[in-house]
Amino acid sequence: MKRLTQYAQGGGCACKIPAADLESLLANAKMPLPQNPEAELLVGLETGDDAAAVRTHDGSAIISTADFFTPVVDDPFDWGRIAAANALSDVYAMGGRPLVALNLLCWPPDQLPYDLASEVLRGGADVVALAGCHLAGGHSVIDAEPKYGLAVTGVADPDRLLRNNAGRPGQPLSLTKPLGLGVLNNRHKRTGEVFPHAVETMTQLNAAASRAALAAGIQCATDITGFGLLGHLHKLARASGVTAVIQASAVPILDGAAQAVQEGFVPGGSRRNLDWITPHLDPRDTPEETLLLADAQTSGGLLTAGEIPGAPVIGELIPYTGHTIIVQR
Repeated sequence: MKRLTQYAQGGGCACKIPAADLESLLANAKMPLPQNPEAELLVGLETGDDAAAVRTHDGSAIISTADFFTPVVDDPFDWGRIAAANALSDVYAMGGRPLVALNLLCWPPDQLPYDLASEVLRGGADVVALAGCHLAGGHSVIDAEPKYGLAVTGVADPDRLLRNNAGRPGQPLSLTKPLGLGVLNNRHKRTGEVFPHAVETMTQLNAAASRAALAAGIQCATDITGFGLLGHLHKLARASGVTAVIQASAVPILDGAAQAVQEGFVPGGSRRNLDWITPHLDPRDTPEETLLLADAQTSGGLLTAGEIPGAPVIGELIPYTGHTIIVQR
């Protein structure tokens, strides 16, 4: 039997549909509004935020999201843990608390035994339990590629949602996890090398970061996943009508990630991110390290417009300059 990561073309959030293609796809879909809706839609497709949010008749906000992907590591238990933490992150990125999750499993039984699928599900359940969230069933299909993730429902205060369109000039930008997960995962896939510090980062819940953001009065946040720091920051700056200035030297990077880039272990998703975001970068100060800033993360940290105690400040928001992002050394 091959290693688990060899059963999929992509891996983790690097296997997302490219951002430019996704935006075009959604624009062409022209989804109709519901008739006689049971709740008020607070956050939908308009700004490409992390999850949907609706206000119910009793005044609470329900958060809804789904996320799944192909194997990012060879250990099935760790893959389940990573995929679950990544799916739960969308709720935390909106300032919510997860209530219930459903498994989403695609499996090739003619190639991989169900015992491995059980380990994936066990890993997901382990992290969901740590989050204080119920895991109640789900859905499975036979597929040529293994995939796993969760559909998650959470709850939030509708007046304290973290949104990607609430950034304002003068606010600092904080990042709660280091970058480099995409290149290290790609190196793992191609060589079999294991990076425990990357697994630890990906399985860390963003619950504490979300609570800290709310306690600090922060209103604007997003999580950093498949479109990289620059991609998700571009969406935040565009939605907020501002420009983001990033100090590249202040951005935390995982040990070994820069070397992995130098040795060519860059996933296709990271290169597609950079191609998509380059027209939106101010070209005057952009350093060579920009590729790592566009690296496709899996279960990355929160990026907040506001300072979180203990999280590095990596830049600030300023009035719009004609580009959404300026990267400086």
